[in-house]
Amino acid sequence: MAAFAPETLAEYLRCFSDLATIHASCEDYRAAASIDLEHDRADLARKVSCPLLALWGTQGLPGRSTDVLALWRERAADVRGFALPCGHFLAEEAPQATEDALSAFFLEDDNGKR
Repeated sequence: MAAFAPETLAEYLRCFSDLATIHASCEDYRAAASIDLEHDRADLARKVSCPLLALWGTQGLPGRSTDVLALWRERAADVRGFALPCGHFLAEEAPQATEDALSAFFLEDDNGKR
């Protein structure tokens, strides 16, 4: 919890005190385990064609259990990315590294050059 500024925690608490927010979060998880899988199966032959940036935390489950870039390269033609020194909450735990990665990605041209 040390990575979260008090105002960030207060905002999470404010948002998750609203039943509509809780409902929306549950619907997101429900979709990931149901309709999202159907949509993925329907699109298996297609790859994402725009550049894709994958970021994950070295201390999170994906970074410890999966070759994230290889996984995304199965689904996208142009995948870039790397692990950041944090867990699940990139923006809160590694804000400067997250900002730097996003800024560099969005300033690149179609060939991955600035």
